[in-house]
Amino acid sequence: MPMQPPPAPEQAEQRRGQRLLFVAVLCAVLLTFPFLAIVDKPLRLAGMPALYLYVLAVWLLVVLLTGWLVRRRGMKSDE
Repeated sequence: MPMQPPPAPEQAEQRRGQRLLFVAVLCAVLLTFPFLAIVDKPLRLAGMPALYLYVLAVWLLVVLLTGWLVRRRGMKSDE
């Protein structure tokens, strides 16, 4: 199977923008009422309310995904 040439820089930037937009929309969806209502229970994990841990986990996921997408794309363009 022949290898495909790397995408043009403009196309790579557009794909990165689309992926970052997806991460932003994912964050917005995960922090809407239906998802928050699922974890808004009087349950405590490690002494913290489950809602606080959920919001922290979503925030951490968004930060890690964004950092990974930006660093990964930046490293490939330096080659």
